Formats: sequence, structure tokens, C-alpha cells
Amino acid sequence: MNPQITQQILALYLARDERAIIETDRVYGKFCLSLSQGILGNRADAEECLNDTYLRAWDTIPPKRPPSLKNYLAVIIRRLSIDRYRQNRTVKKHMNFEITLAELAECLPAPAETEGEIISLMEAFLRGEDAMSRKLFMGRYWHACSVKALAKHYGLTPNAVTKRLTRTREKLRIYLTERGHTI
Repeated sequence: MNPQITQQILALYLARDERAIIETDRVYGKFCLSLSQGILGNRADAEECLNDTYLRAWDTIPPKRPPSLKNYLAVIIRRLSIDRYRQNRTVKKHMNFEITLAELAECLPAPAETEGEIISLMEAFLRGEDAMSRKLFMGRYWHACSVKALAKHYGLTPNAVTKRLTRTREKLRIYLTERGHTI
């Protein structure tokens, strides 16, 4: 990269000239986008991080005067991309948790039951189940693990995990019904 071009872009930032963003994109846009896309694997998210990188550069130059604008932008976009990656994983985990709650809702007592009563009933039920059923049940419905992750962890096929969880939920529904709890 031509150091003179970098100095001209930095001069635009220091002068608070909005052309700094345009020139930054022209000179470093592909590099930054590629870096972000390598972390995120998603072009739309990478483009958002790129725009946030330009904003962050605008907000921090001045007072900062980075000796290498390319490296400065790389640090910014890398941090933003890692944050976005973590955020995306959290959203996926939350969506997985919503799915597990929906699966479990079909065999839990009506909302009139207190949380403590439901937990006590489920603990008593699970004590009567075999170890693998307990592990899978707790992994799925307490820790919100995906079926695929459970299968890999316990050396089972996803189909075997799904069948076992379905049978365990059905047993739980029967267990609760037999004890007078409406489902």
C-alpha cells in the first residue's frame, strides 16, 4: 500500500472531511470485508461490521493517529466481527431454547402448578429413568443442547436421541397424569 495514500486518508479524517470514509472504503474496503467475512461466514453481517468499522474510525480519528491505517481498521473490524459472531451464537442458542421449551410444554402440567412442584415432580420422575435418558433429558431441556450436539457427545445418532427424548417426554406426561396433574 502506498504510504502517501494512507497519509492523505488520515488527513481527511483529521480535517473531519466525510470523503475519508469514501476513500477508506475504496482503498481498504475489500480487505476489511474479506477479514470480517472470514470470521462470520456471512456477507450481510460482514457488510454491517464494515459500516460499523467506518463509523468507529470516524469517531476515533482524531484524537488517535494510527501509524498504520490498514492495521487500525483490521483491529476494529476483527473485534466487531468477533462480537457479532458471539451475538449470533447467543441468538441461535436462545432460539434452540425456545424450541426445547415448546417440546417440553406438551407434557408439563397446566400453569396453575408452581415451579417448585413441577421441579420436584420432574426430579422424582427422572430418578426412575435410566442414566442415559436422564443425561439426554437434562442436556436437552435444562442445558438447551441441540439434538445433534447430544448425539455427538454421547456417541449416538440424532435419530436415536430424538426417539429417546420423545419416549421420555411421553413417559413424563403419563407419570404426571397418573398423579392427577392436568396437562
